[in-house]
Amino acid sequence: MILRQLLSMLLLAFSVVATAQTESQPQTAPQAQELWISNGSRRIFGELFTPQQAAKEAPVAIISHGFNGTHDYGRNYFDLMSRLGYLCYVFDFPCGSVRSRSDNNTLNMSILDEVSDLKAIVSHFIQQGHERIVLIGESQGGLVSALTAAALKEKVSQLVLVYPALCIPDNWRQRYPRKEDIPEVTELWGVKLGRHFFEEIHDMKPLDIIGAYRGPVLIVQGDADRVVSMDDSRKARQLYREGTRLHVIPGAGHGFKPHEFQQEVEQLEGFLLPAPSCN
Repeated sequence: MILRQLLSMLLLAFSVVATAQTESQPQTAPQAQELWISNGSRRIFGELFTPQQAAKEAPVAIISHGFNGTHDYGRNYFDLMSRLGYLCYVFDFPCGSVRSRSDNNTLNMSILDEVSDLKAIVSHFIQQGHERIVLIGESQGGLVSALTAAALKEKVSQLVLVYPALCIPDNWRQRYPRKEDIPEVTELWGVKLGRHFFEEIHDMKPLDIIGAYRGPVLIVQGDADRVVSMDDSRKARQLYREGTRLHVIPGAGHGFKPHEFQQEVEQLEGFLLPAPSCN
């Protein structure tokens, strides 16, 4: 019963975090252009924000949303990236949300497919001549960003994990100890997931994988997060290279309030180097 309650809390938070953060924070109105990126037959909808006076080959921050989120919450980063001179790409994972403009069939949601999509996005911007790529991922998007950085290694300049859900495989292994226990369809808070989502991560142990990335890492999490354990973030900090930062926001849960998000922004400003001006 306790496990079921914890799992319910986990998926509820995943399903509302992107919406809650977008609604609770003041919205800016910078200009962004629609940009679709292909990954084989998969088409990824996104928006590319380019600040004024940005250099042609400016660094790019790629924002990955969490479970049942969309590109909308990533717009919260536009002001920061404008000050730093970064391009900022926000997007919808195909099948990652019931509101995804890429593909809203959540029965086909897959963490490994999301890793593949993020790799394709990184490749797109590298081909466009951008040498500095920063991955910023929240919750499930943090897990995806960490796995992608481990796979791409030197192609990712910096990695930012915001309350990263490194616990997802462990949680579902507890729910479905054997692969035979996994049903064809699991409905969680109005989001239908297919068997494949759980089957492919059944034996995954993220903490055995993510340390392959050796670049600079910033982890931001609240100490009142009842969804993602602080222990996982502490273990991740130890796995990454010396100097990895773990910033703990007192009283913050899974999804930051405006003043808590401002703390994250302050940490990012100190972590990310301003881009050279085109002037």
